[in-house]
Amino acid sequence: MKRVLRIILAALLIVIVAAAAAWYAFPRYVQTLIDSAVEGKNISIQVNNPGLPSLSGISFGKLEVVFDTPPDSCTNSSASYVVVAHNGYLSWKRSQTDSPPITGLIPKILHFSLELNADSVHISQKTGDLTFSDSNPHMRGKVRILRKKGLIFEPVPESFEYGIENGTLVINKLRFDDIAYTFSIDRQNNWLQKPAPLEVASLYSGTDPAPLSNFKAWFGLQKDPENPCGITFKECSVDLFDLRAETPRIDYNPIKQETSFTLVLQSLPLEQLPGFRRNDPERPLATGQLNGNIPVELRNSMLRIRNAVIRASAETKLLYYSLEGNPWLSIEAGTGNKESELFSNLNATIALNDEDENLPGIALKSFSAGLLGGSLKSGPMLHDPINGTNSFTFKLENVHLPEHIQLHGDFGGSLKGSLSGTVPLTVKEGRFSINNAFLSSKGNGSIIHAPPREKKSAQENIFGAPRPDATYTYSEPDLRIIRDFEGKTTIDFALKKITRKTSGGTLELSAPKGVLALWHVKRKPSLVSLSKFSAGFLEGSVGIENVDYDMAEKTAETELVLNNIPLQKLLDMQGMKKIYATGSIKGKIPVIMKEGVFEIPTGNMDADQTGKIIYATTPEERAAANESLRFTYEALSNFLYSELISSISMNPDGQSLIRLQLKGANPSFQEGRPVHLNLNVEQNLLHLLRSLTISTNIEEALTKKALQQQ
Repeated sequence: MKRVLRIILAALLIVIVAAAAAWYAFPRYVQTLIDSAVEGKNISIQVNNPGLPSLSGISFGKLEVVFDTPPDSCTNSSASYVVVAHNGYLSWKRSQTDSPPITGLIPKILHFSLELNADSVHISQKTGDLTFSDSNPHMRGKVRILRKKGLIFEPVPESFEYGIENGTLVINKLRFDDIAYTFSIDRQNNWLQKPAPLEVASLYSGTDPAPLSNFKAWFGLQKDPENPCGITFKECSVDLFDLRAETPRIDYNPIKQETSFTLVLQSLPLEQLPGFRRNDPERPLATGQLNGNIPVELRNSMLRIRNAVIRASAETKLLYYSLEGNPWLSIEAGTGNKESELFSNLNATIALNDEDENLPGIALKSFSAGLLGGSLKSGPMLHDPINGTNSFTFKLENVHLPEHIQLHGDFGGSLKGSLSGTVPLTVKEGRFSINNAFLSSKGNGSIIHAPPREKKSAQENIFGAPRPDATYTYSEPDLRIIRDFEGKTTIDFALKKITRKTSGGTLELSAPKGVLALWHVKRKPSLVSLSKFSAGFLEGSVGIENVDYDMAEKTAETELVLNNIPLQKLLDMQGMKKIYATGSIKGKIPVIMKEGVFEIPTGNMDADQTGKIIYATTPEERAAANESLRFTYEALSNFLYSELISSISMNPDGQSLIRLQLKGANPSFQEGRPVHLNLNVEQNLLHLLRSLTISTNIEEALTKKALQQQ
């Protein structure tokens, strides 16, 4: 590098001498004079569109310098470079330190300060493996011009300085952007670059950003006795996957193309990392700190990470908030009040400058790590040069993520089990998509919903009131996840069962499954769609074809479909002891939600086929009943219905009306004459749903109907 800079400076000085010699014949003979000045030297200079010279400088449209470096002492090889500057201006100024002339008017030694400004400069190897470019470069230098004999002069460089502010370096398929570094060399220090701050803002593999960015180090060209043919970086730091890592020293051997060092993560605040930063300090997306060690080896263009460990402090967690701004779920790295390992035995192999044209400059070959008690692995990266995408397939085995989930606010509970499956991930221009990820768990969990209780009445304080708390349990979930680059997410889910338990009873859905759609409407990110939902219910089934729920406005509209629900199961669920029935029902119940309040316009539940209804009474009840009530008891003692039609409606306040029509006969009553029974049940369905029992209301309605018959 020292020789390269000296050659560039010497070429610059030759241009100045040639321009001065051709002063009076400029510009006709400028190129001829330059060719004569560099004749016999291992360098060529071409100047295009030179401007009119002045006493202090000269402009040009294009300056091209081609030269070969002397053989390197370590590799014994040389390299050819091409330097091109566009739209530049070379200025000079004599200093006041010239020595007095010996004879005549011309001093023996002339001192000049030089400056070169241009629109751009471009340096490249003829082999094409390395190129460097910079916009608006500014270079400064000093030179002595010694007068030999007569008008024969010899330039002697004194110093050179070039402050790079936004340089770009390309090595094969790797591109280093926004380089900041200051070259400063002089004769007094034997033309050696002293260590100076080096910054590289970003690294690209082809057109894709690499996981390394914001590299900082102290870098110089002085030979290190411990690494005489190597390159040494000191006080290094870099962002690795948005994690700030440091190492005191990196020694790179360009001959063997190898190095090894350990990156250290120290007390990195998770909430300050990109992706977790938030302007609201009261509602951070993440808390806690990360620590760890990442051993790195580079050999033959292959980067390897060996047994890295990343630890999380006890308070490390990811936080999710409700639309009202309250925390409702967190994923906590630790399960106790101590630091825990987030990733253990992390190993990765990454190819640099891969010769395969179908791969970018940085290609992941393999990845594996221990994660939350399980493991995470990935095979080689697949690159699509046409679409500019990189694809990975991660495999999870027994990752105990559910056990690290905590619920907050009105929710509580305990999630158990582990996750296993595959997650195909595709990355393009900083965005990612998921194509048919499959995750499953043999575990289970319970979620408790305990909403704030309303103020009790005096009667409820004395006799008690139904508790609104509900416990939901699930088991063995399976998920299929699809996500596009815009964030639209679709989740196909299936579980073994879901159970809802309250103080009044238990409701169980077997084998529930459906499709959730999230963030599919840009203008309404709060909209969640559930489609193709079905579940086993009381030996029948319940389903929803589609429902769009707006979490912000709490609105939805759908239709609940019931099929093959045994009548007896419905009666048993309601705790009714006196009624026995056969047959099953089907129906469609429309449901409208506005601002969190339910409404049922008009639904129906009808019998699939004929059946039997037996309303059991005791001898004491029949003896105490009057004639008309005894008539009703006898008719329903063995009632064979041919038609069962019901309708249901509910107002937003919960007041509901159930209309029931029964047609049939009792073979053992009045020679089986036809009986037509209409039954209306009025009640507050929301209150009844809390206790999951309506037996008393139906029995009271039957008694009231018998009295009306009387």
